[in-house]
Amino acid sequence: MERFVKWVRRHRWTVDLPLYAVFVFLAPNWVGSGPYAVRAIPMLFLLPLLLRRRFPRTAAVLIIAGAAVVYLDDVWAYDRGRTELAMAVVLFNLVKLGQRRFAALIAFAIVVLDVQWVALYAPETGYPTLALVGILPLHVAAWTLGEFFRAKEQLTAEEEKRDEAQARAAVAEERTRIARELHDVLAHSMSVIVLNAEGAKLARHRDPEAVDRTLDTIVHTGRDALGELRRLLEVLHAGQAARSPQPTLAELRELVGQSGRDVTLDVTGDPGALPASAALQAYRIVQEALTNMIKHAPADATGRVGVAFEPPEVRIEVTNTGGHAPPAPALPSSGRGLAGMRQRVEMYHGELTTGPLPGGGYRVSASLVVGP
Repeated sequence: MERFVKWVRRHRWTVDLPLYAVFVFLAPNWVGSGPYAVRAIPMLFLLPLLLRRRFPRTAAVLIIAGAAVVYLDDVWAYDRGRTELAMAVVLFNLVKLGQRRFAALIAFAIVVLDVQWVALYAPETGYPTLALVGILPLHVAAWTLGEFFRAKEQLTAEEEKRDEAQARAAVAEERTRIARELHDVLAHSMSVIVLNAEGAKLARHRDPEAVDRTLDTIVHTGRDALGELRRLLEVLHAGQAARSPQPTLAELRELVGQSGRDVTLDVTGDPGALPASAALQAYRIVQEALTNMIKHAPADATGRVGVAFEPPEVRIEVTNTGGHAPPAPALPSSGRGLAGMRQRVEMYHGELTTGPLPGGGYRVSASLVVGP
């Protein structure tokens, strides 16, 4: 059935077949004693209707011209029903296509022809006024239906444009989300790997066991980063259904342990009722704050991660001390870290505050509104 509907939409002329059948089988109203072939000639004047979709103006002019010929002949003039219906069809067609000015000219021509017919033939019927007024509702209805179908098509077109715009916006939003996820995964993991590798290089002669532990951290962090990248690539290739479980606050302890710094974790409240999407945003905010600490804080700086569930909010605070060791080698920065955190906070109508502490160090404070 669906294939048939698509075929009909590609071949619009098939929709007109019932209309043509009406014109062919409509009861004739000819007068005179001439042969049938002569009396049936007015039906030939209706052939331009076949062109009404492709050449609407040409078809309308030819139909009006054919109607004028019919109404000037005493034999054909009484076949009025078929002629008026044909003129109503072309009028409807013009209005539906939005050609109102040309349709107004055709409507004027129709009225002139009807007045002419009434003046020539209606006196014989005894009801000249009725003969004129009775036919006008047909053409008013044709114009009204044309306006209706045009408005319907415009509404459908606007809905399609809106759906297309929403689809483009959804694609752009998904790309932004994936870009933000990639930044968070790579920035944190690569920072941990680079700094641990430099630490292992310095300690390889003094403490081989520490080197082994550092290399284990590097391997574990690298595997996690590859897993995250694989998940994001699956999203790119397969869409929403391919998403595997996202990181949650339950994995914060492991995240803190990967940092290679002296960082304490303090979680208060019940995280069980937290939506999965909000938990992911909170996890990423903590991850980005720890990444900034790894990149910019001295090696002996200590940190604290506090996450408090206080319905309807989740409060996050990540701080680090100034430390006294020489600054670590500068790592490349994308400049998107704080902007990404701000976007995550804005998604949940929260607040983000960042800045240096008075006694040295840095503080990131964020809140997410997850309840009504």
